[in-house]
Amino acid sequence: MDNEKAVILLSGGLDSATAAAVAVRESSACSAITFRYGQRHKAEVESARKLAAFFGIATHLIIDIPIDIFQRTALIPSSGIDVPKNRELSRADAIPDTYVPARNTLFLAYALAFAESWDIRSIFIGVNALDYSGYPDCRPGYIAAFERMANLGTRAGVEGRGFSIRAPLIAMGKSDIIRLGRDLGVDYSLTLSCYDPGEDGLSCGECDSCILRRRGFIEAGVTDPTRYRK
Repeated sequence: MDNEKAVILLSGGLDSATAAAVAVRESSACSAITFRYGQRHKAEVESARKLAAFFGIATHLIIDIPIDIFQRTALIPSSGIDVPKNRELSRADAIPDTYVPARNTLFLAYALAFAESWDIRSIFIGVNALDYSGYPDCRPGYIAAFERMANLGTRAGVEGRGFSIRAPLIAMGKSDIIRLGRDLGVDYSLTLSCYDPGEDGLSCGECDSCILRRRGFIEAGVTDPTRYRK
């Protein structure tokens, strides 16, 4: 699949930025898709815009998903569920309230439709199954299953022009992801990881994503450009 065109799911976070850097390196041309779904960390959409410009991605779609699609998640303010803070992250079997119902399935479905329409074979997503919060749609089995579905349920797939769901970070720890991004020239100051950033632009420093990000930079021996509230 090297040197093929690619589409990237670009959230604006650290992992998606690193996956985008891999896609840009390995592909002849890249497009990106970002989703606005009422998330409390909506500033990540602006981070995604900055990253698309940084990588020279000309086609960057920002898709609005009705807020009523995703409820029962702490990432939607109207759900009334608070973002968990200072959670014990060693319990990989405990799915936190920041899980968004079937989010990656919906996002990948949009990317698949776009890819088939524009004759793109590779879809990049920055999921990670090591330093993550325990989401079921970030695991290798899920990615493999979606790829099988994509090639069973599309014209391109059944005609032998199948798709590859690329998850280059899936078996990497956060510190290794950061080192990879550093080597690929990613500007992490453009990214936002926090699930509950303040109006002042500061990251909370206590949500799962902040904890994993901060720990990853320390272990990688790389300066974290993030401004934390705590």
